[in-house]
Order: sequence, then C-alpha cells, then structure tokens
Amino acid sequence: MFTCDTCEANCCRLQVLLIGDHGVPEVMTDWTDWGGQVMHRRDDGWCTALDRATMLCTIYARRPQICRDFEMGGSECIDERSSPNPPED
Repeated sequence: MFTCDTCEANCCRLQVLLIGDHGVPEVMTDWTDWGGQVMHRRDDGWCTALDRATMLCTIYARRPQICRDFEMGGSECIDERSSPNPPED
C-alpha cells in the first residue's frame, strides 16, 4: 500500500508540462527547446518544488494539474516506483 509516509516521490523526477493558467511561481518554471513551459528540475533531476528533507511538495495547494491527476498508488505511480532507472527527459 502506498501512503504519503512511504512515498518515494518518483513522480517528482518526471518532466511536468505546464498548460494554461497554472499558478506555479515563475521562478519554479523553465522553457524547453521546443517552446513548452515545464516545472524546473534541479541538476540531479528532482523538481524544484520538492522539499527533499520531507519529500513533500512546497507548492502542494498550487501544484500543476498533471501533478493533481497523478494518483498515488495508481498504475502510473506503480510503474514509476518499479522503474530501475530514474526518468529521463
């Protein structure tokens, strides 16, 4: 069973495309070479909004829709948790 206490935040290493009026602070976003706006990821691949000490999102109430739709314990979550390698761009 997956809970917040056992979450490994693997989804916080995925590229998150921002669409429309997303409410994410500009300082936490980047633009891709192909012109899409995404959540900024640090050099090690982790989302800039992730507090690594707690493994919790620092903008949880304003997180992008794609993050809201990513269901803990859902099929995508299980796939990411079982992946032997961190996600790539």
